[in-house]
Amino acid sequence: MKMHSTSGKDASWGALLQGRNGLRSIALAGGVALHAINIYVVTTILPTIIQEIGGLEYYAWNTTLFVVASIVGSAVSAKFIDALGPRLAYLSALAIFSLGAACCALAPSMPVLLLGRAVQGLGGGVLFALSYALIRVVFEAHLWPRAMALVSGMWGVATLCGPAVGGVFAQSGQWRLAFWVLLPIALLLAAIVASQVQRCASAAGASTLPWLSITLLVLSVLAISSASLSESLVWNMAGIAAGVVLVFVIAKRDKRGSVKLLPSGAWSLSAPLGVVYAMMVLLVIGLTTEIFVPYFLQVIHQMTPLAAGYMTAMMAGGWTLASLYSAGRGEGRAAYRFIRLGPPIVLAALLSLAFTLPSVTWGSSMAGRGMYGVALAAVGFGIGLSWPHLLTRVFSVAAPGEETLASSSITTVQLYATALAAAIAGVVANLAGLTDPGGVDGAKSAALVLFASFAAAPALGAVLSARMERHP
Repeated sequence: MKMHSTSGKDASWGALLQGRNGLRSIALAGGVALHAINIYVVTTILPTIIQEIGGLEYYAWNTTLFVVASIVGSAVSAKFIDALGPRLAYLSALAIFSLGAACCALAPSMPVLLLGRAVQGLGGGVLFALSYALIRVVFEAHLWPRAMALVSGMWGVATLCGPAVGGVFAQSGQWRLAFWVLLPIALLLAAIVASQVQRCASAAGASTLPWLSITLLVLSVLAISSASLSESLVWNMAGIAAGVVLVFVIAKRDKRGSVKLLPSGAWSLSAPLGVVYAMMVLLVIGLTTEIFVPYFLQVIHQMTPLAAGYMTAMMAGGWTLASLYSAGRGEGRAAYRFIRLGPPIVLAALLSLAFTLPSVTWGSSMAGRGMYGVALAAVGFGIGLSWPHLLTRVFSVAAPGEETLASSSITTVQLYATALAAAIAGVVANLAGLTDPGGVDGAKSAALVLFASFAAAPALGAVLSARMERHP
């Protein structure tokens, strides 16, 4: 595909957001925004859905099936590009996502809704991965960091907008409209992609999909997610162990096989790409503590659900601001400084939350609550400083011929890290007393142990970032 350059080597935001580059930025960022906003909208309206069509026993599976299907979608996205070319691949992903949204909107029962969520997840996973993969295709290299920041920053936008939009539909009782309104947005993105992304011939003799590895990855996520729903420690640990064993099996197959799930070097810390992916996983693990923050704030500090939700959104807001700040400001050794600076900030923020959030005294004052907001924002801010440069490095260290697979695998790695960390967070919180003794005392204990234990992830990330700089 022909790449359209901006004037000279202008790497400013103006070069990315003006003219044809601006329309392409809308298309790629819009794909992630559509996927991400849908997640937060559905989380908000799900209690209302259950009141109408039932299915409380399947509550968690709305998220589980969506994430699993998203992982499959991200894993096959590179083959979509090979088989269809960038434009048709993106349009196909939008069509799949829209089909799933329509199925959800028309669902008369929970099983039908779950089917729609799975289809949505498949299309959304492809969109998510293509939005990263096509940055390398439609923009010149000097615009990659800012493009990465723009695309990843859509999660912050989604976290801020999704709960509010979902709340409007939930309060009015019109939850089906929350799915229907996604269709005109998808149609607008399709029009931009059709006009601004050139058609490419499909790759002749495109390689087959690693179906067995994808199946094992799905089983791994399902094992971990299912085990995290149980109150039994034995089942918790058995599910996590089964999931980890399956990952080792996938890694062994990927290293030896000709058809890969992840690119060469992804499974080894002795390879530059493996170090980058490991850094990404560790930062995502630190962020995953956010799933319990609303509960802690409501139970320990008696915050309203809306206030606790938007306090939690400080994490995503910090990520967005830092990504926009750091992108384009670091080249060469300067980029490594941003990468190294991120993990210590996340580490300090998590430790601060571990020792202050459980304190009723801290949370009873405006100053204390303000400090919670700063600490939560700092978790996201530290990730955002590193993230655009880690993603750009994926492009530069990928083996020749595997650039598309490497960039599309970003979302596979990120989604799997989220699923794994969420399951482990559930186990840690339960062991720390979230359910037994429960209540305020259980929440205090769980908050201390969860934040303190998950601080180990950015601590390891700091070690890896130093290694990355020594061996660029």
